[in-house]
Amino acid sequence: MSKLGDLGARLHRGEVGYDFVGNRKIWYGVSILITITAIVGLAVRGLTMGIEFQGGAVFTTEKTSVSVTQAETYAEEASGHDAIVQKLGNDTLRIQIAGVDTAKSDEIQRELAKDLKVDAETINADLVGPSWGEQVANKAWQGLAIFLVLVVIYLAIAFELRMAIAAFVALIHDITITIGIYALVGFEVTPGTVIGLLTILGYSLYDTVVVFDSLKEQTKDITKQTRWTYAEIANRSINSTLVRSINTTVVALLPVAGLLFIGGGVLGAGMLNDISLSLFVGLAAGAYSSIFIATPLVADLKEREPQLKALKKRVLAKRAQAEQDPEPAADGPYDDEPEDATPAVVGPRAQSGSRSRGRGGKRR
Repeated sequence: MSKLGDLGARLHRGEVGYDFVGNRKIWYGVSILITITAIVGLAVRGLTMGIEFQGGAVFTTEKTSVSVTQAETYAEEASGHDAIVQKLGNDTLRIQIAGVDTAKSDEIQRELAKDLKVDAETINADLVGPSWGEQVANKAWQGLAIFLVLVVIYLAIAFELRMAIAAFVALIHDITITIGIYALVGFEVTPGTVIGLLTILGYSLYDTVVVFDSLKEQTKDITKQTRWTYAEIANRSINSTLVRSINTTVVALLPVAGLLFIGGGVLGAGMLNDISLSLFVGLAAGAYSSIFIATPLVADLKEREPQLKALKKRVLAKRAQAEQDPEPAADGPYDDEPEDATPAVVGPRAQSGSRSRGRGGKRR
């Protein structure tokens, strides 16, 4: 078995682990800091909306030797607006100018032909009206809102309301970070961005549901035992699915990284950036939030319930008693617990086995 596979098996058995839930305040702080940075970037720089959302014109030229920088200068002089120019694979140029109408686009087309020294008829112009762009933006927000509502309803039915709330917070966390990154790097927001955003929410939800399913299974009849608190079992659920989450995330990130860094960066296919950046950032944020945000938040919410508060007190009292009397009698505090109860984290399993010895030191 590989080292990673062996680690996964040991994590699943509870022989090793990291206390994600116990250290949740650290990760909450990290998430808050990242989220504040994203919000500040969004407030200061704002989003660069594509013409699909704000209207404008896209001019595609024939093959030319004019550089991207020079073409931007020509386009801005001809239109009086900021221009986004991308060089396509066959040395043609895609010039995007927002906020121009049909009459203005004809004039810009003639000026560009003159500056680029090409025939105006060879420049293809596509126009998007501002009203249509507004409709696209509204539909995008509606689609996102419907997705989030359906997610909350599904999780509330399949699991419970507190898990639905935690998953919703994690999804908002992922959306905020992804949008903030777009604002900070200045990438253009297009319909491809919206598609990528909805896609990564699905990935994020998948990881979260996997952990929640494990948690739901392990916390059946939890109040009938006094060995582990809800938070500890929640931590066990994270650790038991940790390697699986890492594997699926890495496998998903590799092709997306190829699109972003090779397709968009090396090959200059800038249009790939629209969807690949949202996928790359969102997949990473989704894997992070499902581990460090969603499940710890569920543990916080659940342990506010009276029965689980009482359970935590009983568990801590039993442990305090066990520390005072490390060799309990046959009717000791651990004899009423199921044999398959397993630690949520920490230490080798053998440590718990030592508690099942009688006063004479013999295993019962």
